[in-house]
Amino acid sequence: MAYGDQPALIAEMVDWARSAGFTVTAAGKGTKYLPAYHTVTPDHVWEHYGLTAAEAKAGGMNSQMFNSFLDGTKSAIEMAAVANACGLDVPHDGLIFPPCGADELASVLRPKTLGGALDNDGVVEVVSSLTRNGEQVPRDLRWGVYVVFKAPNDYAAACFRQYGLPTDPTGRYAAMYKPFHLIGLELSISVLNIVLRGEPTGTCQSWRGDAVAVAKRTLKAGETLDGEGGYTVYAKLIPAKRSLKLGALPIGLAHHVRLTRDVAAGEILTAKDVVLDDNSQAVRIRREMEQMHGTDTAVAAE
Repeated sequence: MAYGDQPALIAEMVDWARSAGFTVTAAGKGTKYLPAYHTVTPDHVWEHYGLTAAEAKAGGMNSQMFNSFLDGTKSAIEMAAVANACGLDVPHDGLIFPPCGADELASVLRPKTLGGALDNDGVVEVVSSLTRNGEQVPRDLRWGVYVVFKAPNDYAAACFRQYGLPTDPTGRYAAMYKPFHLIGLELSISVLNIVLRGEPTGTCQSWRGDAVAVAKRTLKAGETLDGEGGYTVYAKLIPAKRSLKLGALPIGLAHHVRLTRDVAAGEILTAKDVVLDDNSQAVRIRREMEQMHGTDTAVAAE
């Protein structure tokens, strides 16, 4: 991963929290999200960015690429990268995108048993800059990254309060965040870390999450999928164990492949639903991954 883009910045924050002795409850980023965005196509993407098609064209913006940012695909891919680099879990049926600002991170991103939105500690999640009725969240993190962590003892919890960290009502959960990411403008940080210290800013350690293709609408046999941000599918993040058991089609292979059966809107596609090119390097690598991990991980999946 590379500094400036969100996965690397998140991985660095997770490393910081763990090195300080804290338990990571959640880590992720912010984005602009509403449930309806999952079905948006490149034809209507610019209205959600507050641009006209002419303005976007003048700026050299690619409608399908920008639509992948909006429809949840990029969030699924990036959080899969973070989970696989940091050993964090992913939600069973996809990211939930809770509306949340910087001051509420520690309260929202904690287990449901304590009044939060998470099933358990130690997960990736993306927070939305919009409430479900489309209103702006105060002090949103649309461009930022965060980590929520838990105090290991009473002394640490007292320090959270004394030094002004935003905490949950118990005082045990706290959050740190970075409000912006500057993508390529910060890339030199990772380059220098690698060259001078031999340290990557986040690298894959295990296969915990998978970004799989989901039908944006009812699809018919014979149709051709058009990948990230297109008209046919978006990506949902699910546990690798579940993906293996389903035989799910990763979003990275949902390009220029023909469907062999009808698929209902909202359904996860499988590799058996499309005609894959056995000579493709990407297909071969994916199958090798499945063979390597299938014995250990598929058995426990639901």
